[in-house]
Amino acid sequence: MEIIKLHGTNSKLYELVGPLVMSPAILRQNNNYPFKTSFKYTWYIALDEGTVCGFMPVKMTETDNYMIDNYYVRGDDATVLKALLAATIEGSSGPSELWATVHKRHIKLFAQNGFRSKIEWKNYDKMLYCLKEDAYGQT
Repeated sequence: MEIIKLHGTNSKLYELVGPLVMSPAILRQNNNYPFKTSFKYTWYIALDEGTVCGFMPVKMTETDNYMIDNYYVRGDDATVLKALLAATIEGSSGPSELWATVHKRHIKLFAQNGFRSKIEWKNYDKMLYCLKEDAYGQT
């Protein structure tokens, strides 16, 4: 498996994820919430022999933090999700916070990778990557 990183307006992005983000089955898996992108996004895409098996868009917010939202992992494959998280964490280095809107079914895996729930909703938790705090001497 390979993880590639693409800017949110890169034409290759549309070629790779376009068929997935328009799929009714994948939209249902995302609680019928549409996938978004713009110049503020960086996408991490997991490829297995050239086939997309997951993606994780990360938005730079107005407060200069990073936000993971509306990610997809084929079959909820934990190996793919861990690899996408590792690439995202590495790509968001620096003092900015890394937040994630996480499906309830993935909370445990995100927690095992350094995220902590800060807000709990019906279908999601809003989680903050907390290992970064130790690295920058914050509490």
